[in-house]
Amino acid sequence: MHKPKGDAITSLHDLSAVDLLAGYRAKQFSPSEVLEEIISQVATWEPHIKALYLYDPEGARKVAKTSTERWQQAEPAGTLDGVPATIKDNVATKGQPVPLGAASVKLAPAEKDAPPAARLREAGCVIFSKTTMPDYGMLSSGLSSFHPLTRNPWDVSKNPGGSSAGAGAAGAAGYGPLHLGTDIGGSVRLPANWCGLVALKPSLGRVPIDPPYVGRVAGPMTRTVDDAALMMSVLSRPDRRDGMSLPALEVNWKALEKSPRKLRIGLMLDAGSGQKVEKEVREVVVKAAKAFESAGAVITEIDGILTPEMLEGLDNFWRARTWDELSKLSQAERGKTLPYILNWAEAGAKLSGVDVVRGLFFLFFNQTMAIRAAAAKLFCEVDYVISPVSPVVNFPAEFAAPLNDPAKPFEHICFTVPWNMSENPALSINGGYDKKGFPIGVQIIGRRFDDIGVLGMGKAFEGLRGPQKPWPAPPKK
Repeated sequence: MHKPKGDAITSLHDLSAVDLLAGYRAKQFSPSEVLEEIISQVATWEPHIKALYLYDPEGARKVAKTSTERWQQAEPAGTLDGVPATIKDNVATKGQPVPLGAASVKLAPAEKDAPPAARLREAGCVIFSKTTMPDYGMLSSGLSSFHPLTRNPWDVSKNPGGSSAGAGAAGAAGYGPLHLGTDIGGSVRLPANWCGLVALKPSLGRVPIDPPYVGRVAGPMTRTVDDAALMMSVLSRPDRRDGMSLPALEVNWKALEKSPRKLRIGLMLDAGSGQKVEKEVREVVVKAAKAFESAGAVITEIDGILTPEMLEGLDNFWRARTWDELSKLSQAERGKTLPYILNWAEAGAKLSGVDVVRGLFFLFFNQTMAIRAAAAKLFCEVDYVISPVSPVVNFPAEFAAPLNDPAKPFEHICFTVPWNMSENPALSINGGYDKKGFPIGVQIIGRRFDDIGVLGMGKAFEGLRGPQKPWPAPPKK
């Protein structure tokens, strides 16, 4: 146990990365002691939530031991030396398979660490596990044909969201401070929203990734904005493997002090497409906007930028892309895929080659460009946007998505996916709770490349919002 402030007692597994590093420096505790608390926390929680894949406590103990020895000599090896971390299934780690959450994927050891994993390892993180995800990352859910069903620690009957499902659940359950996810339509922000965490979808290219893809980013999932910024200081370091990465840029990731005074903030309560926003979600987001207004920001309600045609175009493209992958498998292998995903992707088989060349590609390309144009126009008028992360408070753990309908798979990503296509940074941060105490997130979006500004707005909101509720306790046996 640790007393960081006054008489407040905090378990080591609940401490932020910032506080852990301060504790190591002051020799209050060691990386080995912290890891043992996390191992105990995993033993208590994991039977209920199933967040981890390739959990390796013994390997982590060896890494933590060498880190402890370095700290004893006051010679840390990197920015995050001794800080525990998890990495999502689909981010390659050397010598380990990358199943992509799908039983249909052939398992083979990765030849090397992908860029985000390499950066965390170089910085001295104690990487003790990978985390779960749904098939091919194409669900906002903890449902998978390969991994066991991942559940939400706030209410194990509910979904943690996805596709960074295990990362979200692990963060809420106290499996240490740092969790790496990926996001192509909301996959770090949605689980952060439903698990009470902070998650940054960086500007495209800010964090090098391999393989790169339109809209795909890797980002931090943490309990505090300071930890997200600390993680970004490592993840954003250059890697030549990503041909879409941004030029190396000196960013002071500690410079988060930002006043909302006189900032123009757009309040987006209607995405323009997708599911209708539930009452309790709307109330939390409006309350957040009023908090910024009380701090001197100028709030203006704005229209959403996502049209039904844009959402349909993205849906069609992803169906065809997924079917292309599944069609290469034998019938037996394809049959191992989650039925929901198979049902959804099979619609891509109905598109002819001419459809794909003349219609689908250009539909995707044109709609993506339309989203980018709409976002650019919007940010000529505002400095930041506040919106829901998800239109719904929660949904059952066993569902593939809030509507659980493969004919309408992406109605719930209406507030998140535009910013992947436009490349704007977007932050999910807990804004409040429903009447039963379930977390509800708020999304803060900034101009392209203004990642530090978005984090600064999140830091300001942490102060305006005040402390969160206590993190959930494990279910009784």
